[in-house]
Amino acid sequence: MLAKTKLAAQKTLSPSAIKLRLLKRLRCTLRYEKKAWGSGAHFVAGVDEVGRGSLFGPVVAAAVILDPGYRIRGLRDSKLLPADRREILALRIREHCVAWAIAAVDAARIDQINIYQASRLAMQNAVLQLQPCPDHLLVDAMRLHCELPQDPIIHGDALSASIAAASILAKVERDRMICDWDPVFPAYGLASNKGYSTPRHLAALREHGPSPLHRQSFAPVWNAPVPQEVLALMLEETVDELVESGASQ
Repeated sequence: MLAKTKLAAQKTLSPSAIKLRLLKRLRCTLRYEKKAWGSGAHFVAGVDEVGRGSLFGPVVAAAVILDPGYRIRGLRDSKLLPADRREILALRIREHCVAWAIAAVDAARIDQINIYQASRLAMQNAVLQLQPCPDHLLVDAMRLHCELPQDPIIHGDALSASIAAASILAKVERDRMICDWDPVFPAYGLASNKGYSTPRHLAALREHGPSPLHRQSFAPVWNAPVPQEVLALMLEETVDELVESGASQ
């Protein structure tokens, strides 16, 4: 009877809620780092991105080289941590790690190359900024275009301390960036939803249309019934330029 009750409860949960439950069961350790150190690597960098599913703003990535001699307690997937805890851990990570770097790819570039490639580009740019340069990468569920030895790890931010540290830095930085835009575009509730598909955000898109910083290639954005005035203005200017160019020839 108890098993049936648990099964019924699971069926009522959303896929994202079920995923979070599973992630909470995973242990974030230095297992992957120790394996890389044991193979001769000195500077092992964890790499992760945040904001892939957002409708607004950039995707942000971070790369972190943890100090093998200093343990930062409490590292785990940034999605599982409250905002105030992330802020505290971000300070500890920056203070005690060997190196850290953050990179972002904006909405316009995301629309040009797609979100998967933009996420990869942001992560690669973060890695390139690290000093000292890493000699081994632990990457959350992705392989980067570089010659460094690397391990793509599924649910890496919930399993690897280095990737979790990168996830936390990227999340804190992206949240700050999006909150800075909230007073500029107050209709969308960015400070609370960080650009994700909440009911309020979707309702604002239907009523006001997207802002210039929304990702135009994402379905909830380009499906908005109200056209983006800035984008329409740009298209009109482009047409006018083409007409003028054709007339001069």
